[in-house]
Amino acid sequence: VCPENCSLVLLNFFYKKKKKNRAAECPKLYHNVNKRFSQFHSWLDFFLFINHCLTAFGGIIAIPLILSQSLCLQHDGLTQSYLISTIFFVSGICTLLQVTFGIRLPILQGGTFTLLAPSMAMLSMPEFVCPAWTQNISSVNTSSPEFIEVWQSRLRALQGSIIVGSLFQVFVGFSGLIGLFMRFIGPLTIAPTIALIGLSLFDSAGNSAGNHWGISSMTTVLIILFSQYLRHIAVPFPTYSKDKKLHTSRVYIFQILPVLMGITISWLICYILTRYDVLPAEPGQYGYLARTDLKGDVINQAPWFTFPYPGQWGRPTVSLAGVVGILAGVISSMIESVGDYHACARLSGAPPPPKHAINRGIGIEGIGCLLAGAWGTGNGTTSYSENVGALGITKVGSRMVIVASGVFMVAMGILGKMGAIFATIPSPVIGGMFMVMFGVICAAGVTNLQYTDMNSSRNIFIFGFSMFSGLVIPNWILKNPNVIATGVVEFDQMLQVLLTTSMFVGGFFGFILDNTIPGSKEERGILAWNKAHEDDSCETLDTGEVYNLPFGMTSYLSSFSWLRYIPFCPLGLSTSLDPKEPLGTPDPGQIMIGVGL
Repeated sequence: VCPENCSLVLLNFFYKKKKKNRAAECPKLYHNVNKRFSQFHSWLDFFLFINHCLTAFGGIIAIPLILSQSLCLQHDGLTQSYLISTIFFVSGICTLLQVTFGIRLPILQGGTFTLLAPSMAMLSMPEFVCPAWTQNISSVNTSSPEFIEVWQSRLRALQGSIIVGSLFQVFVGFSGLIGLFMRFIGPLTIAPTIALIGLSLFDSAGNSAGNHWGISSMTTVLIILFSQYLRHIAVPFPTYSKDKKLHTSRVYIFQILPVLMGITISWLICYILTRYDVLPAEPGQYGYLARTDLKGDVINQAPWFTFPYPGQWGRPTVSLAGVVGILAGVISSMIESVGDYHACARLSGAPPPPKHAINRGIGIEGIGCLLAGAWGTGNGTTSYSENVGALGITKVGSRMVIVASGVFMVAMGILGKMGAIFATIPSPVIGGMFMVMFGVICAAGVTNLQYTDMNSSRNIFIFGFSMFSGLVIPNWILKNPNVIATGVVEFDQMLQVLLTTSMFVGGFFGFILDNTIPGSKEERGILAWNKAHEDDSCETLDTGEVYNLPFGMTSYLSSFSWLRYIPFCPLGLSTSLDPKEPLGTPDPGQIMIGVGL
C-alpha cells in the first residue's frame, strides 16, 4: 500500500531481468526510482482505476437487474436505470469511506450477493407477489401512480430491513465482536452458506436465459472463452509518452474484462439482429425479449444528470421477517470481507491487518450498508473480491487508484444516461452472464472445503446434509407457503423468510453440526483455515503507516490515553496480529476471487 502512489507495473518493467527483487515487493523503498517514471503516472493510473471500475461493473449491474423482477420492474427500464445509478453512486461513496477511514487498504466496495438471497426470499412472501398485470408488457403503464406504488412499497420494505440489519454490522465491527464470531465459524459453515447463494439463484438465471437460449449460450461461451482460454494472451496497445514516441504495452485484457467484453459483444449482436428484424417483433414470441429496442426510449427519457438522495422512494418500512433475513446475509458478508482484507494486504505488500483495522473496516462496511439502505439501492455493500484479484494482476497497491475509482463511480451514478444504457441490456444476455457468475459463486463456496479433511465421514456428513437441507427445505416451503401458521403473523413471516433463504438454512445446519459433533481442529480445517493468512508480505512497511487513521488523526488522538481501550482505535495496540491468535480466515485469493459476493 504505497502512499506515494507507486506504480508496480513500471517497477516490474524496470527490474524485469531480476526475478526476485525487492522493488516489486516493497515499492516504498524505491520511491526515488518511481519518480523517474512520474511522467507515466497520469495515463497509467487512469487505466488502473478504469480497470477496477470495469472489473466491478458485472456484479454491480447484475444486482438491480436481478431484483427488478421481484420488484415488478422487469418492464420498467427507466426505473431500472435509476436503481443502477443509485447503486453506482452509493458504491463510490462507500469506497471512499473505506479507503479513507475504514480498513485503509486499496479495496473497492459494491453491492453484495449475500443480501440478494434473503431479499428475494422476503419479496417472495404472499403480500409481495407481483400483480398479474405487471407481468404483461402491453398492460403496464410505468408512469401510473398505481404501478409506482407497487414497486416503491416493495423497495421501501427492503430499505427498512437493510437499515436495521446494517446497524448490527456497525455494532459488531466497532465493538470488536467480529473476532469472537470468527472463533465459531469454520470452513464447514462457510462452504454451504456461500455455495447456496449461487444455487438458490438458478431459477432467476434460467428465466432470463430461457428468453433466447441461443443468445444466452453465446454470452456464456464468450465469457468462458475470454476468462479461461484467452486469459494468458497479452494484447498489444499503442501508448504515447512525453518523449513523443509511440510505444506498445501488452495488457492481459481478456483476463481483466471477460464479463464486460462478453456482454458487450452479445449486446452488439442483439442490436444487429434487431436492426435487420431477425429477432421476432411480436410480443409473446420466443426470442422477442432479446431485442434491443424494447427499452429504446429509456435512454431518451433518462435525464443527463440525476442526483440520488436518501429517502428518494419514500419513508422506509420495517418488518421483523425482513430484518432477520437480512441479518443472515450481513453475517455472511462480514466473514467474507475479513478474508478479503487479508488477501488485499498480501497482494498489496502490506502487513496483515491488525484487529483494530479489521474492526474499523467491518464497522465502515456497516455504515456503507446503512447508506445503501437509506439511498434505496435495494441492497447493501461489501468488499469486492474480484478487485482484490485485480491487485494480483496489475501488481499496483495504491490507495489513490481506488480513490479515483470511487470518484468515478460517484460520477457514474450522477450521469443518468449511463444507468439507462446498462438498463437496456437484453434479458438473454443477462441470463448468459448469470450462468457463469452464479456458477462461480457456488464453486467459490465449495473451495472452502480445501482446508478440511474430506476423507472424514464427519465432514462429508455435515457438508452433504447442510447442502441438501438448504435446497429441500426452501423449495418445499415455497411450494407450501400456508404450512407455517403459528397464529402470530410476525413470527410466521420471520420463519417464512428464514426457511426460504437457502444460505441461511444450509449455513445454520453447518454451524450447529460443526460446533456440536466431536472433531479435532485439524479435521475440521480450523488449523489450516487460521494459517491461510499468515504474513508473507513485505516487512519494511510499518503497520501503523498503513492502518493508522488519516490526516494526522492518530497523532492528535494519542494524547487521549483512554482511547487505547476503544476496539477500532490503533492507539496502544500491537502493530501486527499474533500469529497464534489469528481471526481465522482463508485466503480469498483462492476462494472468492472474481465472485464479488
